[in-house]
Amino acid sequence: MAKEKACRNCKTIHTLAKCPQCGSEEFSEGFKGKVTVFNPDESEIAKRLKITQKGVYAIKL
Repeated sequence: MAKEKACRNCKTIHTLAKCPQCGSEEFSEGFKGKVTVFNPDESEIAKRLKITQKGVYAIKL
């Protein structure tokens, strides 16, 4: 099983070699907490974290 990593650019958590959300190849394996956003338009947490697309995100890198 591949280790989860967070994109340094958009904070998306995944196991791929290239971020599927922004295309970045810069990652951090050290992140704290994660949040899953299903509806970013109505989510208060998404608004505070400035998340505009659904997905799984790191809270802190």
